[in-house]
Amino acid sequence: MKYMILIHASAASELAIQSEALAEFEAAHGAVIGELSTTGELIDTHELEVPGAKVVRTNGGLSVTDGPFAETTEWVGGHYIIDVASEDRAIEIAARFVEARYAAVEVRALG
Repeated sequence: MKYMILIHASAASELAIQSEALAEFEAAHGAVIGELSTTGELIDTHELEVPGAKVVRTNGGLSVTDGPFAETTEWVGGHYIIDVASEDRAIEIAARFVEARYAAVEVRALG
């Protein structure tokens, strides 16, 4: 089954990781990418850039605002698309990311 892991971020979570857990953050992502590449479970992963991001709405006419912020102070900072045997495996992988201490890490099945 395919899942998307959405890693949320905020200014506070990014600051906390940079100041408290940068080495652990880098090691966790490196380990997950290495393992999932070896097992064939990794389909795709990317960090999402904040500069240049736009939010587009069309209710009542076209509205385009700067930033990845959808009326919240959190944004999606990156994603993984994985193909794993179960939802439990997807949750196990998501729980390995340091970001889960500071912000939401979402797991969704791909339809």
